[in-house]
Amino acid sequence: MNRVVHFEIHAADPERTALFCRQAFGWSSARRLVGAATVGAVLLCGAPADAQERADRMAATVAQWFTMIEQSFVGLAEAMPAERYGFKPTAGEFTGVRTFGEQVKHVACGNFGFFTQIEQKDPPADCAAGGPSPAKTKAELVAYLRESFAYAQGVLRRMTAANALEPVNGPYGGPSTRLGIATLAVWHASDHYGQLVVYLRMNGIIPPASRPAR
Repeated sequence: MNRVVHFEIHAADPERTALFCRQAFGWSSARRLVGAATVGAVLLCGAPADAQERADRMAATVAQWFTMIEQSFVGLAEAMPAERYGFKPTAGEFTGVRTFGEQVKHVACGNFGFFTQIEQKDPPADCAAGGPSPAKTKAELVAYLRESFAYAQGVLRRMTAANALEPVNGPYGGPSTRLGIATLAVWHASDHYGQLVVYLRMNGIIPPASRPAR
């Protein structure tokens, strides 16, 4: 029988933390523990030792933060009504900024761009202008965004301590290394997430990641 390892997390939102355990580390079990002396909830995340070994620590270190911004960004994209995907701020210095939908498309294209470079493949062209994807509607753009994060996560999980510093070149952040581009991808999505938080709040919507835990 495999040795079971675990750790405890004090979590205000156990469901999201359980999802984090599964996506960031590939762990198949997570359960909620609540005791009389517990403040909030405690989540016990566990997995067989061989499950931990499937994801290199180098990949898991970056993946935990990439998974966090993925959850926040996808939740934000889903929260904006379809009819407001053409919204962009106008009051203040916002000349030439992207619409909400264009921002979502840019981040999705960027995810593909960064991680195709890590795979030493040709990245999609002109992500600054949205790239080659024909996605236009909210449903299409959210699907494209989800696809981009899923692809990126798959590439990211193949990073190891041995290959993390292999050179990577290309139009999106190159020249750099696997680790450098993966870190840039976390920053890039986080940067645009911060911008879109403003868009969402200007439309009277609190971003899901900022809502009080129930």
